[in-house]
Amino acid sequence: MQEDLAIIKRGTDEILTESDLKKKLESGKQLIVKAGFDPTAPDLHFGHTVLLNKLRHFQDLGHKVIFLIGDFTGQIGDPSGKNKTRPTLDEKELKENAKTYKKQVFKILKKELTEVRFNSEWCNKLGAAGLIGLASKYNVARMLERDDFNKRYNANQSIAVHEFLYPLVQGYDSVALNADVECGGTDQKFNLLVGRELQRSYDQEPQVVLTVPILEGLDGVNKMSKSLNNFIGIDEKADEMFGKIMSISDELMWRWFELLSFIPEKEITNLKQEVEDGKNPRDVKFILAEELVDRFHASGEGAKCKEAFLQRFQKGTLPDEIKEINLEIDNNTIPLTNLLKNVKMTSSTSEAMRLIKQGGVKINSEKVSDIKLEIKKGSEAIYQVGKRKFLKIIIK
Repeated sequence: MQEDLAIIKRGTDEILTESDLKKKLESGKQLIVKAGFDPTAPDLHFGHTVLLNKLRHFQDLGHKVIFLIGDFTGQIGDPSGKNKTRPTLDEKELKENAKTYKKQVFKILKKELTEVRFNSEWCNKLGAAGLIGLASKYNVARMLERDDFNKRYNANQSIAVHEFLYPLVQGYDSVALNADVECGGTDQKFNLLVGRELQRSYDQEPQVVLTVPILEGLDGVNKMSKSLNNFIGIDEKADEMFGKIMSISDELMWRWFELLSFIPEKEITNLKQEVEDGKNPRDVKFILAEELVDRFHASGEGAKCKEAFLQRFQKGTLPDEIKEINLEIDNNTIPLTNLLKNVKMTSSTSEAMRLIKQGGVKINSEKVSDIKLEIKKGSEAIYQVGKRKFLKIIIK
């Protein structure tokens, strides 16, 4: 049981409560492990896989996972972490996105231990009377304890009444499924705990709440998000996926190893030591990139991408000697456009923006398309502008 618990705790932020989880594991029964995904975007990305990996850990221990698609809650819109009311999505858009989710999720989860459900299945049956009854089981004071609601209330910002329904309906999902464990991101903690309380109200054994960290995107600062264009989709082409992984900072690499890799923790510790002893971090990043490409494509694809990546460097696309400079910045990040201007690779930020739009800027031989890209302090990369300007820049 201790080995099982160690697997579950890897990459976990919080377990509420660990003693309850131990009891459930010691019971010997197959646990029902639930996680909900609102199909608000058409593709899953690496940020989603942190949670999916945790579900896979439970499956590897023989437990059943319910991949819950929130087609009903998606119409409400989860306000978690938002400072304003989130727009709702129409039913047609949600259904189209849900189809993509169902196709992509089995790149990680085991089909034989996964049940895909839609919460409209029971939520549509609630009706007005059912929703009123559900709302009676939770009070406004407790709802306002939620951090984002509390901040908006104190700032006299609008909170729509329907937003209070989201955590209630998500909690009711746990009742409908009689979940033993619910997993979610740290930003979902309040909602998950509502489910635990509602189960008590319905005379069920309360679920264990397990939260996982939020994955930083390619910029190493913000949560991975399609809207910020700092994501890697799990359906992206293998070479694109490989190149994007190789573009992340050395510091972010270890965070991704922790949350995305299945390599044993002891091996990761050994790799860190090798880097401290002088090993090139790029060679370690190859290991991460190969593993993730193999997982989302096919075994051996990562090695092919690595070979192609190395060939791009060896075919004369980069000069033999590249000037190296250190750039000190005041903040944790600097816009790429400002960086290029500051090191005199472009005459202005507007020229940098124009060249990025035209595909004339590369970082480590990969074209940059995001004009708002932020470069993190501590990163080290080769920057190319046009065909002849090259600089190795270390951000300090």
